[in-house]
Amino acid sequence: MPLRLDACVAQNIGDRKEQQDRAGLFQHPRQKGLVMAVVADGVGGHTGGALAAGQVVLTLQNALEGFSPTGPGPDRLLRDALNEAHQMIRFGRVLNEEDPNSTGVALLLRAQGDTMSGAWAHCGDSRLYHMRGGQVVARTNDHTYVQQMIQRGYMTPEQGAVHPRRNVLVTSLGGEDAPLVDVALADDLRGGDYFLLCSDGLYAYFTEQELAQTVATQPARQACEQLIGLARERANGKGDNCTVVIVKVE
Repeated sequence: MPLRLDACVAQNIGDRKEQQDRAGLFQHPRQKGLVMAVVADGVGGHTGGALAAGQVVLTLQNALEGFSPTGPGPDRLLRDALNEAHQMIRFGRVLNEEDPNSTGVALLLRAQGDTMSGAWAHCGDSRLYHMRGGQVVARTNDHTYVQQMIQRGYMTPEQGAVHPRRNVLVTSLGGEDAPLVDVALADDLRGGDYFLLCSDGLYAYFTEQELAQTVATQPARQACEQLIGLARERANGKGDNCTVVIVKVE
């Protein structure tokens, strides 16, 4: 089955002085039906954040190019690549005497015969949404202090959305400790499924339903433009870097 996609990558610097988000959308150079999308967010306020985010994207792209059907599966590939990016960022910290950190989220889509599968992995609070029929089917869980409190029952999602520490990460790529990397698999993908990867500078201004409806009802490019435009409007002059990748399976 040919892998036909409608996809777009879009960014806005927001109200920051520097764009520290990085993103990419890549095809395997030799194998048909193998596509990867990546978003990385250099942790705000850390020197070298943009460099760290760039390293995440580069490491994942290199991992895709080395992917082989006889090698490790897509989930293992993504986990290993994010851990490798962590080590590379740590190595760069020693060389440059900087303090680089980054989040990372990646999606790998694979078409084989009449089936289509996907795998995704993340570290930090950049997100992936898997959507179908105008609804969110699955979403990554942020590696943040607030998300931990929600999972433990100490606060509700509504309280977490306005909590002053909602952006405090408990793990990152390039941090002092080994990163937390969560991986998921989906073996039942079909035409009409779509994915949204984004940094917190975008999703902070939307409900899940708004995101799903916007992506469902428009081509990828127009959906990206509308989401970034609304995020900028709702940020009211205080917006973070804003990055979004939309991949719609046709």
